Amino acid sequence: MSVFFRSKAPHPSPLPEGEGTERGAHRPPEGKARTRLAALFTALLAFTPLAHAFDLQQLSEQLAKPQVIHGDFVQEKHLRALPLPLTSTGTFVLAKDHGLLWQLKTPLQQDYRITAQGIARRNGTQWQMLPGKSAGAEQNRLFLAVLQGDSSGLQRDFDLKLQGEPTRWTLTLTPRSLLLKQVFNQINIEGGELVQRIELQETQGDSTLLKLQNSVSNTPLSDAEQHDFAQ
Repeated sequence: MSVFFRSKAPHPSPLPEGEGTERGAHRPPEGKARTRLAALFTALLAFTPLAHAFDLQQLSEQLAKPQVIHGDFVQEKHLRALPLPLTSTGTFVLAKDHGLLWQLKTPLQQDYRITAQGIARRNGTQWQMLPGKSAGAEQNRLFLAVLQGDSSGLQRDFDLKLQGEPTRWTLTLTPRSLLLKQVFNQINIEGGELVQRIELQETQGDSTLLKLQNSVSNTPLSDAEQHDFAQ
């Protein structure tokens, strides 16, 4: 996957004429000289943008840099049968090499933990593992891969198209695996230094919009958060 740019070469300025150039016998034909210079400029302009294009590897490295990210989320579930979306809000903690704490605040309070081992729900002071073979489990695994910049995990199941630059980019995921094709038409992810917005377009016409807000990457895990990941 790559980003393509097209650049037009500027019209080359006339070649300077030195002393004695009035003698045509010692001066190369003007048309050939200009053609060669134009070809050189065109080649340079064609290759320079590609050398600096923002690609998937750079995006993965950028998203994988923070050790811990704290933030807020607003999730809107748009259902065909309802005129207004179902909205939920809460906070999240993403810890490199640990996983994700997803803390729902409204319309009800419920905490989830998403790790490589699966999805767990807080039940009192304990965490209860949830069944892992479902479309919902695939969605949460995908979500964790997106936030952690796991491009290898995404490429197994999706065709990826990246546009933009490090400070403002859009990544479009088109499912390839049979299971995900049954659930999603397309997934659009937007961000800058961190992921800011995820849109899930489902095959049945419903969609989910997730907005990640107030994200910071300079606060370490608290003792309570370390304990939640350790359980």
